[in-house]
Amino acid sequence: MSKASQEAYRKIRAGILSGHFPAGQFVTEDEFAQLCGLSRTPVREAIAELVSEMLLQRSDTNRVFVPVWSDEDEEELFSLRAMLESHCAARAARLISDEQIIQLRAHCDFIDRAIADTDGPDVSGFVEGNRHFHAVILAAAQSERLAQLMKFVVSQIVVHRTAEQYARADMEQSQRDHRDLVRAFETRDEDWARALANTHIRRAASVYRAMRG
Repeated sequence: MSKASQEAYRKIRAGILSGHFPAGQFVTEDEFAQLCGLSRTPVREAIAELVSEMLLQRSDTNRVFVPVWSDEDEEELFSLRAMLESHCAARAARLISDEQIIQLRAHCDFIDRAIADTDGPDVSGFVEGNRHFHAVILAAAQSERLAQLMKFVVSQIVVHRTAEQYARADMEQSQRDHRDLVRAFETRDEDWARALANTHIRRAASVYRAMRG
């Protein structure tokens, strides 16, 4: 994407995750362009990328809206993500580089700072750090097929909503999972990495389920 398209992508994505664009509501290209302060051309490219990531959806008449997830949809997303993340972590434990392990530690440090914010946990920072952490693991797994599947399964809307319900203790537990994963990668322990990734996602699913009531 061009720089303008990347800017549009970031602004529209932030608007979706913040709830600025409610689920199920149709949004025109002009509305997105107004939010971004950009022309429709880069906005159109950003929309296409967000549709591919399932953060936006197109209707049969090609209108764009934020998807509405049912409870059953969300349960299936978590189940599929647990399976894919487990496989991803096991591959990463075998293939990860020393440089990528250093990157994971840096992302963990970033998340620690977000959790320890004196004004209360920085949810956006926590989510962003979490996204970068898991992106490194996905890159370390070295599988284009897996990357494509993960793009469709990992809904950042659900991730963000889950994090919003996390108490500081939940975030700290998530961080312990992350640190344990780093140790599993350092020792190249595929079985341990697989088990940790599964528990990590199942724990998030439990928080999200409790949030729904």
